[in-house]
Amino acid sequence: MEDQAGPDITIRTGSGQGHTKLSAFDHALLTAGVANFNLVTLSSVIPPRSRIRLVDTVLPGGHGDRLYCVLAAAHAEHPGETVWAGLGWVCDETGKGLFVEHTAGSEESLREQIELSLDDLTRNRGGGYGPVQTVTASAHYVDRPACALAIAAYEVSPWGPGA
Repeated sequence: MEDQAGPDITIRTGSGQGHTKLSAFDHALLTAGVANFNLVTLSSVIPPRSRIRLVDTVLPGGHGDRLYCVLAAAHAEHPGETVWAGLGWVCDETGKGLFVEHTAGSEESLREQIELSLDDLTRNRGGGYGPVQTVTASAHYVDRPACALAIAAYEVSPWGPGA
């Protein structure tokens, strides 16, 4: 079993607008290709032998299936406001690693938070990780609330036997 591959983690981004924060978040999920899942958030640890890919396709699965994920969502709630959401990650040579998720009011602040967090996390674990990788998304409130979303999709799981 040692040769078994780890999860195929897909990284996606989206942004959306709606009459409420919730509907803007749902629209961002839709544009990221993960709208019809029940989200189960994880604590950002990447298992060994993981494969991480950036994609822009709809994630396959059934309506209401569970999606295990790491996500960052930022909400613009005031006219003219711009928000940023992002993920950063590092992996070692075995494919294990760490994600961090942050939100901010500017891309510069977002990237700084990601770098600082991953620096702390890797240093506290003794180092040995590769370079920081990032993905970001932004959203701007024009005439209604907006949401920026970055999500790492680990696995889709249906409900019950025979699902």
